[in-house]
Amino acid sequence: MPKFITIGYGDQAGYEGTDAGIRDAAHAHDARLREEGVEMGIAGTPVQVRNHDGAGVRTSEGSFMKSELPVAGFAVIEAESLADAVRLVSQTPCAVAQGVVEVWPLRESP
Repeated sequence: MPKFITIGYGDQAGYEGTDAGIRDAAHAHDARLREEGVEMGIAGTPVQVRNHDGAGVRTSEGSFMKSELPVAGFAVIEAESLADAVRLVSQTPCAVAQGVVEVWPLRESP
């Protein structure tokens, strides 16, 4: 079955501004997804890794991506299609609490 990487973006203000019942339903939805085997987690502090031309590893703390909302979490999901993946993530906390979720099809590398 195809896999998808999801990236949830959201901030505390949007979360707190969403009705508690809607948030609770979104968390219950996430719990069901985890029970079904979805790998899901809250984002920690990222580290950028560079090894240009194999000349030595350099790291720097912080994200490379820039967005108006902070990255809140990630998941790896399996779904029959992109439309099914969108349906699955449309009820997650970031999607319902004034944030956004990106869905990235994961292709096997050659």
